[in-house]
Amino acid sequence: MAFRFNMQKVLDYRGQLEEEAKVRLTEAQRRQREAAQRLERLEAALREARDKARDTMMEGAAERWLHEGYVKGLCSDANEASLQLQMAGKMVDEARKLLTRRAIDTKTLDKLKARKKHQYAREELMREQHTNDETATLRFKAPSF
Repeated sequence: MAFRFNMQKVLDYRGQLEEEAKVRLTEAQRRQREAAQRLERLEAALREARDKARDTMMEGAAERWLHEGYVKGLCSDANEASLQLQMAGKMVDEARKLLTRRAIDTKTLDKLKARKKHQYAREELMREQHTNDETATLRFKAPSF
């Protein structure tokens, strides 16, 4: 008779939850990378706009006003992107913690399964030894006096 772990369905479910947590972590990391790239692009555009304003003289007040509005808009977008990056970082941390908890749950059941399997193998060995002992006893009875 082969070993059968009575909590195998629970172990499978926990494994599935762990896989879902891995996917969630990967997705959160992807969002964080995208937010960081967006922030880098905005900061580069902002540096470029400030350099342009410093290096070139604006011909008119209207052009200068438009450029200042553009720079303010870029600053606002950069601040928003920075907040999104922070939120994405928090989501990555939460997803990592969730994955850790799920991995611990799965590992705990894996260890229980290994212990139960080892215990089952030992019991099978004891049963086999008992059967062999009984067979040997019946075959080689001591003569009666």
